[in-house]
Amino acid sequence: MLLRMGEVAGYATSDGAYIAYEVLGTGPRDLIIVMDGFVPIDTMNDEPRMAHCMARLNSFARLIRFDRRGVGLSDPVSPSSPPTLEQWVADAIAVLDAAGSERAVVLAAAEMSPVGLLIAAMHPDRVEALVVVNAYARALADTDYPEGVSAEVIAELIRSSTDTTPAEDAEDFVFLAAPSAAHDPNFRRWWQETGRRGASPATARALLKVELESDVRAVLSTIQAPTLVAHMRDEAFVPMALGRYVADHIVGARWLEVAGADDYWWGSDASDLVLDEIEEFITGTPSASPTNRVLSTVLFTDIVSSTERAHELGDHRWRDVLNSHDQSVRRQLTRFRGREVNTTGDGFVATFDGPARAVACACAIRDAARQLGLEVRSGVHTGEVELRGDDIAGIAVHIAARVASAAEPSTIRVSRTVTDLVIGSGIQFRDCGEHTLKGVPGTWALYEVVNE
Repeated sequence: MLLRMGEVAGYATSDGAYIAYEVLGTGPRDLIIVMDGFVPIDTMNDEPRMAHCMARLNSFARLIRFDRRGVGLSDPVSPSSPPTLEQWVADAIAVLDAAGSERAVVLAAAEMSPVGLLIAAMHPDRVEALVVVNAYARALADTDYPEGVSAEVIAELIRSSTDTTPAEDAEDFVFLAAPSAAHDPNFRRWWQETGRRGASPATARALLKVELESDVRAVLSTIQAPTLVAHMRDEAFVPMALGRYVADHIVGARWLEVAGADDYWWGSDASDLVLDEIEEFITGTPSASPTNRVLSTVLFTDIVSSTERAHELGDHRWRDVLNSHDQSVRRQLTRFRGREVNTTGDGFVATFDGPARAVACACAIRDAARQLGLEVRSGVHTGEVELRGDDIAGIAVHIAARVASAAEPSTIRVSRTVTDLVIGSGIQFRDCGEHTLKGVPGTWALYEVVNE
């Protein structure tokens, strides 16, 4: 589920500065996010991992999020005169006022965790509970604080996170900050774009310097709100010892150690575990979060001998044929209530809520392709798929692709699961025997749709 613009969206005023914020949904409690990184509120829903986390939080709280001054849609700042932690605290309180929130759960992470800690310490009457992830009260090591990191490491962190070197020559900051998502080219593109919209390199360096050179250790013992401190075990930028220090110095704080290495926890493969703990901590009830795995019928189609046909027709004519093919496939998907997931160059991937419709659609796509002088083969399989935003993943997707690759030109092959589910539909099949599907364990009984 992707969140849309909230019921309240606008600007709060804080010491003369305009702070952009939005409110999403309704709920028995308010939750304000003090966002780490330089992610403006108008780009948060563009990244599926972040959108998923926001939707989970929004499922049990009215969600309030804002751009702190110097970031995104809020007033810019001069790199020579960056905001103080106290000003950022004032920004958050101004947003709560504008949103009509008397008390809220505060969620802060990484370099914004000192601000979250200060909000809880300075405004106990406004804080129902505090959640900090990958937190620190002080980043820099000192004689009385061996848990911290060296000044050289902090300087390198500021440099690498605001590096303007071309991507092919730069160190892989994304891999260090979000290793769970670093393999995803879409995430990398979003990261580059949202960073450019969030703050200029000079502003980002100035803000990071304030955040990483802060020290709020003195306020930890004064925090009265129930507090959850969660930390990724192998976090590269904020060692777990810093989070442990925070938990040890807040009376009654709950400590959660999470397997993983992501600085940006919302991009982690373990984010649902963190969200489960946050929901139970805040609501007192174990999570009943919606699953991201569903039973679905997956259809793969592929144009046979497309390279040869392209050579035969020439680029211009082949492009026209491909466009006509794509239009006809989309017409059939609409007709049979299929959802286009993506294209695979010369074919389509689609999902259906019923296998009979998927088979009927595959037959219609084949027949339409013949009118264009094309042969299309298709594969259909029903199984559990993982939803990743608008995309799908999981073994069922791989099986459907392999079933399609085993089909002959102008034929539709299906798995045994499909034949079992469409009994009584009138669809006839021919047994094609047992097959080994590349990358899929075991052997699989395949069947071909028979035209009556």
